[in-house]
Amino acid sequence: MERRLIYGLYPEVVTFPEDAKRTLMTLTNNYLYKDLFAYKGLKKPDILQKLVRALALQLGSEVSYNELSNLLGIDKETVETYINLLEKCFVVFRLDSFSRNLRNEIKKGKKIYFYDNGIRNAVISHFAPAELRNDMGALWENLMVSERVKRNAYAGNYAQLYFWRTHDQKEIDLIEDVDGRLYTYEFKWSGKARAKQPTMFANNYPDSPFTVVSPESFWEFLRVES
Repeated sequence: MERRLIYGLYPEVVTFPEDAKRTLMTLTNNYLYKDLFAYKGLKKPDILQKLVRALALQLGSEVSYNELSNLLGIDKETVETYINLLEKCFVVFRLDSFSRNLRNEIKKGKKIYFYDNGIRNAVISHFAPAELRNDMGALWENLMVSERVKRNAYAGNYAQLYFWRTHDQKEIDLIEDVDGRLYTYEFKWSGKARAKQPTMFANNYPDSPFTVVSPESFWEFLRVES
């Protein structure tokens, strides 16, 4: 599991683990950038590279287009255009914040995940083992959310996916809206970590099951029922 969190799930990486780092760096340099740079509407390829790195460093956190705009020295519309391009090329995907207009809910937030953990780590050239990292929680969240997206697509599950957060930092990592029924999930890399559904959410959205997904329980979350 630690290798999957760091090196991801590309077939070549799984099949030839001894070459995982080289494979990922080659994929990142030859596919992620060169193919995107060939896109006819891409006028600032160096900015795109910096944007991908910024997204990688913000993994698991809420993303502000305004902050990215200021960081990269480009307008917010260009940030959105480049992120849309990265989505079309299946490098990243977005989750919007869930809100039904309760007073304290964040209504226009976004989180951005990578489809593969290995590509994310290759972007920032960081393949250190688990004991030397401070981002294992974010890597666990990215792996679970991205694999849930793939699992749902494979199973023909058309659930809408969101995250939830309030202005006073109450949060839920993942919400699935299945035909109006809400299912909530919290991702914990440490199996000993405890979590419960925020009281505000439970009171306003009753009958929404809450599940903690850890390395000991993840298979129930990702498997496809036969």
